[in-house]
Amino acid sequence: MEKTGWQKAVDFHGHSCPGLAIGYKAVEAAKAKMGVTFSSDEEVVCVTENDACGVDAIQVLTGCSIGKGNLIYRGTGKMAFSFFRRKDGESLRMIVKPLPAEMDRDKRQEYLLNAPVDEIFNFMQPAFNLPETAKIFMSLVCESCGEGAPEHKMRLQDGKRVCLDCFKDYERGW
Repeated sequence: MEKTGWQKAVDFHGHSCPGLAIGYKAVEAAKAKMGVTFSSDEEVVCVTENDACGVDAIQVLTGCSIGKGNLIYRGTGKMAFSFFRRKDGESLRMIVKPLPAEMDRDKRQEYLLNAPVDEIFNFMQPAFNLPETAKIFMSLVCESCGEGAPEHKMRLQDGKRVCLDCFKDYERGW
């Protein structure tokens, strides 16, 4: 028997919760409003502004993943997701509307799963452009710890190539 999208998300995440329901409904909204389908490569890109439970639903139901390069974390902490379709550049940002505080966890999850997406999210255009496709970078060896890291994550310090862990940032205030 074919699993529902919700059941796939629950199985992937490990349990059901309101946060997972938000991601599930974000995928439903992206499908309904943009025709988003499962992305086997980078046809669809999702920029998530949070690292919460809902991102698991987005990964398993859209095929967007950090490893593939089409799930990008933009850490504003907002419960917002922007979807982009590479073939035509169509995009949509959605952010969760404030939810009634008096709902307990079970009622909140039930509400999220059953309410229309227009009741859950505000929709707008993203304020940023479609991220470029994933690149493969040359690895360089840190001259301090000896570990490899991609060239775009290395820094020069005291004439040595160093990784971000070894780099000592210099700031003087503000």
